[in-house]
Amino acid sequence: MLAIIGGTGLTQLSTLEITRREVARTPYGEPSGALTFGKLAEKPVVFLARHGYGHTIPPHQVNYRANIWALKHAKVSAIVSVASVGGIRPEFGPGAMVVPNQIIDYTWGRKSTYFEGGESAVHHIDFTHPYDEPLRKRILAAAAAMGEAMYDGGVYAATQGPRLETAAEINRLERDGADLVGMTGMPEAALARELNLPYAAINVVANFAAGRGASETGIQFSSIEVVLQEAMMRVRRVLEEVCRSS
Repeated sequence: MLAIIGGTGLTQLSTLEITRREVARTPYGEPSGALTFGKLAEKPVVFLARHGYGHTIPPHQVNYRANIWALKHAKVSAIVSVASVGGIRPEFGPGAMVVPNQIIDYTWGRKSTYFEGGESAVHHIDFTHPYDEPLRKRILAAAAAMGEAMYDGGVYAATQGPRLETAAEINRLERDGADLVGMTGMPEAALARELNLPYAAINVVANFAAGRGASETGIQFSSIEVVLQEAMMRVRRVLEEVCRSS
C-alpha cells in the first residue's frame, strides 16, 4: 500500500475514494492528523496531510517522527511526498514539477532520528542517495505516461522556516549547489530511511526563490495559490498513474 504525504496545496486528495480514517498513536506523540485510507485508481492508498488538514502546523513544528512511524505501522510499502518549493535554477519556474535526487539539510533543532542513544545502540544510515531510486523512476514513468513534464533530478535545500529566505541566503544555497528550496524535506526523508521505507518526492515549484525571476524584488504571494491549484491537479493525475502502475 502506497502512502502519500501532502504538503502545501495538497491537504486532501479529491480523487481518493475514502474508506476510513484512523487516529494513530505513536511513541513520539500524535501525527499531523488522522490517516486517511482509501483507493486511488482502484489501488489501496493512505494519505496524510503534513501540515494538518486545516494547514495549521508550520514546517518546524511538524511531528515528522510520529508521521513516519504511523505510516510504517499502517504497513505501507513506500512513501511519496508532495511538497511545494521555491525554484532557484532558472528552468525551475512556477508550475514546474521536479523529482529531486539529492538533499542539503539546513534545518536545526528538529527531532531527526529514532535512535537517540540511551538504551538503544547508535544507528547510522547510508544517506548517500537520500531518495529511493526505483520509486523515483516509477514517478517519472507515471508522469511520462500521462504526458506531464517532470524534471528528473535536482538538489533540494531544506531550510528551517517558517519564514521565507533572503535573497542573500538563496545566493548561498545556489553556491552550495541547491536547485530548489523547501522546508519539509528533512528530517522526513531520513526518518523514512531509518525505518526502511522507500521514499521519494514530487516537488512543485510555487514561485521563484527570493531574488530570482519574478521574485527579484519580493515574493508575490497572490500568484502562488493560483499556481498551486493548477499544478496540484497535474500532480493528482500523476499520483493516480503511480498507483495504477503498482
